[in-house]
Amino acid sequence: MAKITITDDMCIATVMDKFPATKPVFKRYLGKSCEDCPGSNNEDIAFGSMMHNVELDTLLKALNKAANS
Repeated sequence: MAKITITDDMCIATVMDKFPATKPVFKRYLGKSCEDCPGSNNEDIAFGSMMHNVELDTLLKALNKAANS
């Protein structure tokens, strides 16, 4: 199985759809469920991280770990 790499320019909703294991990670780091946020359809991970004052590298590591587990 090829390793999944989630990057900061990927759309939040797209990542959640393709990799459901990332949903709890988004919720833990960005607060309210991203599934309910209309912005998740247009915003990339870098923007979400900035808006929620979350360290981008930390979020990306957690998302990639979840997607590859």
